[in-house]
Order: sequence, then C-alpha cells, then structure tokens
Amino acid sequence: MRGNNLLDEFKNAFGKRNNSHIQIILINVTVFLAFGVFFVFANWSETLSPIYDFLYNQFSIPATNSEFITRPWTIITYMFMHGGLMHILFNMLWFYYFGKLIIEYLGSDKLVSIYILGGLAGGALYLFMYNVIPFYQERSIGTEMVGASAAVDAIVVAAATLLPNYAIHLLFFGPVKLKYIAIISVAMSFLGVTGGNAGGNIAHLGGAAIGYFYIRQLNSGTDIGRWITATITFVKSFFVRQPKMKVHSNNKSSTKKTASSKVSKERKGTTLNVNQAEIDAILDKISQSGYESLSTDEKQKLFNASKK
Repeated sequence: MRGNNLLDEFKNAFGKRNNSHIQIILINVTVFLAFGVFFVFANWSETLSPIYDFLYNQFSIPATNSEFITRPWTIITYMFMHGGLMHILFNMLWFYYFGKLIIEYLGSDKLVSIYILGGLAGGALYLFMYNVIPFYQERSIGTEMVGASAAVDAIVVAAATLLPNYAIHLLFFGPVKLKYIAIISVAMSFLGVTGGNAGGNIAHLGGAAIGYFYIRQLNSGTDIGRWITATITFVKSFFVRQPKMKVHSNNKSSTKKTASSKVSKERKGTTLNVNQAEIDAILDKISQSGYESLSTDEKQKLFNASKK
C-alpha cells in the first residue's frame, strides 16, 4: 500500500500541486542519469571524453574565484549534480522525508525557497573559505564541488527548527526527535571541515545555517525566500498560457440591478454561499503557500464555510 502511494506521488509529478519535493528529486535523478550514461560513452570514446569533462565543469562549482567568475551559474547547477550513486541516494532519501514535513506545515513554495537558499548559502561559504582562509587556499587549485547536501541540510535544520520535538523512526534507533538529528548532522559536518571532503562539509554548514535562519525569520513574519517564489512564478508565466478574460459592457438597468444584487449578497458575511470548488481552491493554496498567503476575502470564505 505504501509503495502504491509513493508511486502515485511520482506519477505526473509536474502536473500536481504541492509536489515540489518530488519534482526536485526527479530533476536531480534526471541530471544524474544523463551524466551517468554520458560517462559510460565517454569512457568508450576519446572524442566524447573531453566533451564530458567540459559539461561536468559547467555543473560543478570551482573553489577559486578566478575560475568561478568564468562560470557563475555553477552556484545553482552544483546543487542538482551528484558524483556517485550513494551520494544521490542518501541525499534524496533525507530530502524526501524532511521535505514532506516542510510541505505539510509550510507549503510547497517554502520548500523550494529553503532548498535554493541552502544551496546558495553552502556554495557562498565554500567559496569564501577557499579564497580567504590560508588552510583552504593552499588546497583550492583543482578543487570542485557537486551535490545537494547543503540544500538538504538546510531542509533538515529548517524542519528541526520548526518542529524540534517531532520524532521520526530511524532504523536501529527507533523514534528520534528532529532537533537531535539536526544537532548530530551539524556536528558531523563541523568535524569534517578539515578532512577529505572539507569543501562539502563547509557547504553543509552554510546550508544548515540558512535553514535555521529562514525559519526564525519566517516566525517573525519575514519570508527571506519570497524573491525565489516570485522569480519562479515570473519564469513560469512565459510557459503557462493564462486564460483570457472577457469583459462585457451592458448599460441596461436590469444588468445594473443584477450586479448590485450580487454585491449585496457577497457583503452578507456569514450568509455567503461559497461553492465547494472555491473551498478546494483555497485549501490547495494553503497547502501550496501556507495560510498567510490567503487574501482577506479568501480567509472570510473559509471561515464562513466552516460554520456550515
């Protein structure tokens, strides 16, 4: 039964509302598989090998500023790229479970914002450390980074900040509160900042910090990821055709009376007759963007419907 529910989540993933966690997973998996297949062919052909290396560089974020300025887009693309099967497997499993919590309590838009902000913060801290701290400057030449770990850590810490005492069941450990999972995750990343995956662990800390900061700011009434939602909405507007609105002009007095009657009915607060389609649309909006995204009129309609 659980398997069927999971399969349903992935079916028509981009056609469903409140499904950004599945969409992000599919983007990551698609990129991973595409590069995986290309890697196999590149090993067979000396002609394809340099092309593969070039494309890989367009997704991986370099450690030195001199290289980064030649491909600044990598601060976005690196968070959708992975270097191995176990790398993407663990990242996407953590993202799936913790991402569902964010969607349930904050909505799909907030999940996307935290993911992108976490990746940006992780990439920025990585660049800062490798270009300012001597220990890392000595190791910056030829160093590159890929992976969604910083973005995923932002999701984990955000969920733990939002719901610190919420417990999930871990294999061999049983129920564990989110705050302890986040603390252990951050501690492990900190202990690894001078190890073999120093750059990755630095990025993890950047993602974790923004996840905590995002929720604290959101609780105080400020959504620092609003610009991400606005940008995505703007880009989507070029690909999603908006329905045309037809305006009819009629000066007949009967039409005026009808319009006046409708306005009068709408002003009757508790007697407002809201159809089920409107309520469903409002509930979808809450799931997508949270209750605070509702207009005053939508909140009133939801309140009126609850009294019936």
